[in-house]
Amino acid sequence: MSTTVRYEVRDRVAEILLDSPPVNALNGGILDALLQALRRAARDDGVRAVILGSAVPGRFCAGLQLDALRGAPPTHFYTLVDKLYNELCDVQFHLGKPSIAAVGGTARGGGMTLAIQCDLIVAADTATFGYPEIDVGLIPAIHYTHLPRIVGRHRAFDLLFTGRTFDAAEALSLGLASRVPPERELMDQARALAQTLCAKSPEIVRLGRMAFMRANDGDYRRGIASAVECFGNIAATDSAKEGIAAFVEKRKPRWRQVE
Repeated sequence: MSTTVRYEVRDRVAEILLDSPPVNALNGGILDALLQALRRAARDDGVRAVILGSAVPGRFCAGLQLDALRGAPPTHFYTLVDKLYNELCDVQFHLGKPSIAAVGGTARGGGMTLAIQCDLIVAADTATFGYPEIDVGLIPAIHYTHLPRIVGRHRAFDLLFTGRTFDAAEALSLGLASRVPPERELMDQARALAQTLCAKSPEIVRLGRMAFMRANDGDYRRGIASAVECFGNIAATDSAKEGIAAFVEKRKPRWRQVE
């Protein structure tokens, strides 16, 4: 297994921990390692549930590694986002067992995608969330499909277009988080929830989960191709290039006025 992702099976539960300090920023390597870990868990009949968390204190995932994307060709964006949107969705859809995101610390952008692709989100009371893509000239395209269905159209627009940070209590009230334990109890509660699921019939959980996925994820899966294309097209704009440059240079972006 890659050094950027830890994999361990504990009492029928595969624990997959992102381990790429300082903020678990996503690049092709860490996404490949994550996908490999999820596929490994899917193949293992001894694994009855999956927990996705972080080995980096105070950080779940900061989203895409923007400094590595500066000046990258559009094809690089397409490949990266195809892994994050398309491949991750496909692996989760066919996982065959419940997945739990254990979110401690910050989850931003692509980190939100990792968490929301899981079946359940257990968030520490100190966790924070956000979709800051718009502030760097990008958009969280795939979240346009499913987030309004979870939190409502107008609240989704608020989160996606202001880019504001929100805490675990708000995530719980919005229906994004399933449970919000104290930070020190995050993994214990995620493990306890996983054991509750492990106690059920694996056949019924597998069949029931597949029925649940088919009933709820149709629009999401249909929207992936257009989301990847949309993200790639926007990443090629001058605004995106300026936004990424400003982020890397730690300055405010100088947006070009639309005439």
